[in-house]
Amino acid sequence: MNKAILGLGSNLGKRKENITDAVYALGRLPGTTVIASSSLYETKPVDVPNEQNDYLNECVIVMTELSPRALLGGCLGIEAAMGRERKIQHDSRTIDIDLLIYEGAVSNDTELVLPHPQMLKRAFVLVPLSEIFSTGVALDVDFSKELSRLDTSGIDLFINN
Repeated sequence: MNKAILGLGSNLGKRKENITDAVYALGRLPGTTVIASSSLYETKPVDVPNEQNDYLNECVIVMTELSPRALLGGCLGIEAAMGRERKIQHDSRTIDIDLLIYEGAVSNDTELVLPHPQMLKRAFVLVPLSEIFSTGVALDVDFSKELSRLDTSGIDLFINN
């Protein structure tokens, strides 16, 4: 079993329900258990091609027997089952599940780059991640310096009234 860290986001439909459903689906992948999750954070869209709703974001840790590619395939399957359409890069989405880090794995090809190539530039990933990994180190990836350099305004703990 290996640990993997996933980042989830949603800005269409019932955002909280979308993320809750996706986390549940992750736990139903073969040989996979969700062992920790951050709180939900409401975040402003970043580097998007059009006007969009705010996102809800969360990070989760899973223990899995799946290989990195099989876990990525499971994430893509969950996205498709939940209605994710990939028409325009960085467009609005019902659910986005990014494989951020997979314990002991490094990959750099067209299908899978690990650790995730943009995670250290995204405050909406690092703020929830820092809630789980308060030391600023997640599975041997030190993100503390990058987080201290990023603008975290517009990232708020989600309070569901």
